[in-house]
Amino acid sequence: MATATARTRVINLRTDEARRSLIDRAAEALGKDRTEFMLDAATREAQSVLLDRRLFHLDEAAFRRFAKALDASPADNPRLRKLLAKRAPWER
Repeated sequence: MATATARTRVINLRTDEARRSLIDRAAEALGKDRTEFMLDAATREAQSVLLDRRLFHLDEAAFRRFAKALDASPADNPRLRKLLAKRAPWER
């Protein structure tokens, strides 16, 4: 997840020795430095949190469009239909 943009902001963290050691070992295992490892992990978690939001607000027009999309029949998808007709590998 490294970016080409310049790093101009500072984030300071305090931790105990056990956590720092764990983070350093994991970063080394991936060939990253501590900063890169922590920024990648924090970025992934931040994206996950924001993508997993369950409550969101819409104005009335946006809500109508949203409700219409939910009520519409799904488009036919032969590949998905074929996949769903197969037995799961753990059921074979």
